[in-house]
Amino acid sequence: MHTPSMNGAQSLLQTLADAGIEVCFTNPGTSEMHFVAALDGEPRMRAVLTLFEGVATGAADGYARMAGKPAATLLHLGCGLGNGLANLHNARKGKVPVVNIVGDHATFHTQYDAQLQSDIETVARNVSPGFMRTAGTTADLGRDAAAAVAAAQGPPGQVATLILPADVSWGAGGVPSPPVAAPAAAAAPDADVEAVASAVRSGAKCALLLGGQALRAPALLAAGRLAAHCGVKLFAEVFPTRLERGAGLPATERIAYLAEMAELQLADIAHLILVDAKAPVSFFAYPGKKSYLVPGTCTVHTLSAPAQDARASLEKLAQSLGAANAAPALQPEVRPGRPRGRLTAAKVCKAVGHLMPADTILIDEAITSGLMLGAMTAGAPRHDLITLTGGAIGQGLPGSIGAAIACPARPVLALIGDGSAMYTIQSLWTLAREHLNVTAIIFNNASYSVLNVELERVGAAEIGPKARAQLALGGPALDFARMAQGMGVHAVRTDDAEGFCKALEYAFAHPGPHLIEAVVPESLSGAKRRVLPWLLRALPGLPRPLARALKRKIAP
Repeated sequence: MHTPSMNGAQSLLQTLADAGIEVCFTNPGTSEMHFVAALDGEPRMRAVLTLFEGVATGAADGYARMAGKPAATLLHLGCGLGNGLANLHNARKGKVPVVNIVGDHATFHTQYDAQLQSDIETVARNVSPGFMRTAGTTADLGRDAAAAVAAAQGPPGQVATLILPADVSWGAGGVPSPPVAAPAAAAAPDADVEAVASAVRSGAKCALLLGGQALRAPALLAAGRLAAHCGVKLFAEVFPTRLERGAGLPATERIAYLAEMAELQLADIAHLILVDAKAPVSFFAYPGKKSYLVPGTCTVHTLSAPAQDARASLEKLAQSLGAANAAPALQPEVRPGRPRGRLTAAKVCKAVGHLMPADTILIDEAITSGLMLGAMTAGAPRHDLITLTGGAIGQGLPGSIGAAIACPARPVLALIGDGSAMYTIQSLWTLAREHLNVTAIIFNNASYSVLNVELERVGAAEIGPKARAQLALGGPALDFARMAQGMGVHAVRTDDAEGFCKALEYAFAHPGPHLIEAVVPESLSGAKRRVLPWLLRALPGLPRPLARALKRKIAP
């Protein structure tokens, strides 16, 4: 209920809570103190302190992916927003709903160009192109906040940024605003569905490329019925926002990160049908190589755009093609054996597939160390997979915070590269403070391994020790177990498979947080790394069965 003496911050918090926002990930400063003080007056809002803004934004991303609704962040001025920008970029690319509250100097103070004065709107525009607003008055703040929540919820989801001047926050006369209903997503129009149905009926080889909401179980089952009845192939985008997978669900083949392998996957597809996904492009430009990966002989169709209802669109297509009652092929439960001997990245992935409990939330930021993760966990009990949608590393550990808060009854398992972990290592402190059931596996191979691979692929030859040093993480060696213990997280360090399995069993048996530091060699190193560019160049000229077998060997 509206209180006549409400200030702006109080009306803002009530508006957010009335709209269903239950969590705010914070890293506040002086300009946000009235918001901080108002938190005690809003019992519906959980406030989670982070020690770096990139942790707050990544946690909000992970929360929304699993909760299906936005969390809020509280950030300090343009510098704080800038510190959180990388994980907001990941959220934007994943169409994840996030509501940023960014404090600003009082309106009368900006004329003095104080030390922290900056152009916040310019910073925000990078990640909030669809909704970015500076609150003008205390009386209108509630209405601005309700609009921000509605914009974040979409469809599709997006990052909405509300800039909060300090005097608008502390000013009297705050008026909470009722929630603004977000528009419902509609199925694809009949004409679009029939155009796709005609392509499928043509008899040419067709594939569905599924992304976003199309990778959730109800849509996957509809796609599986189409695959079973019509013979269409099921692809998933390379970095899904949230993929439901494992035993009992249709299997999808993810598009490869390496462009040459993605071209191989698409080589014989005549019709590529996009369902809440975009046509595949190379992650980077490479000398003499294509950026757009769809073959020239392939026609691209859009069944469902991101703002449309992917499940309803797939069900309409299945109805049109007579597949509505087809039985989809489902992934059987098949686990790999227990690994033994010296620990490698592949054995870590094998242990995860062997031991992972049902309903795990699996977060993959393992980079090259996770090459075998998909294959080793395909037949594990049903689980959710969260990946690095925007490619900006430092998402995995913060994302585990948000996922664990969104789903407290489910175990969270985060696989993180050593270089990625150092971007947002402060996450460990928040995991301990909030007593979250997260197990983080850090692959310590003392290298930016993926960059060593890319060095070979871009043709940067004849490099010397100075260049090599930029891609190595040794000297001094990183000790993640000690770092974790220093922030209150139970941690072990191991370099053998049996020790790793025991550590993972212990973590699953005892509520977290836990950290397991897996000391492993690089997955692609030495001769393997030198041969990889040659092999990728050779793929188009090899017999297709052989080329595909090699692809499965390197990145299944």
